[in-house]
Amino acid sequence: MAIIRQYHKDTDTTYVYESISYWDAEKGQSRSKRRCIGKVDPETGEIIPTRKRGDKKRNAVAQADQETAQLNAQIIALKEKLAEQASAMRDLTERLNASDLENRKLRKALEDILAKAESLIRRS
Repeated sequence: MAIIRQYHKDTDTTYVYESISYWDAEKGQSRSKRRCIGKVDPETGEIIPTRKRGDKKRNAVAQADQETAQLNAQIIALKEKLAEQASAMRDLTERLNASDLENRKLRKALEDILAKAESLIRRS
């Protein structure tokens, strides 16, 4: 693999390519494949990356992955909140059952008192 700089007269720009050499068995010659990396900034001499094919797809996939991660975080938060509410609901249900039991005992006691009061009234 080699890095090649090539000047284009028409645009007055120097492009930087990555060149990969390979052997072409059919032609019996060595060949090379080039991939554009970017262009050279004439003032600083730095390589400015050019847009790669498929960047839009990669960006869309990255954005979808980010949205999925956010949704997963929201789902986890909602599950935790649901678990807290379920725990609170169980506590309230236990309290309600205890209140119902106490209410039944008090009704029974009241019925017994009323029955005794009626029997005392009938005797007198």
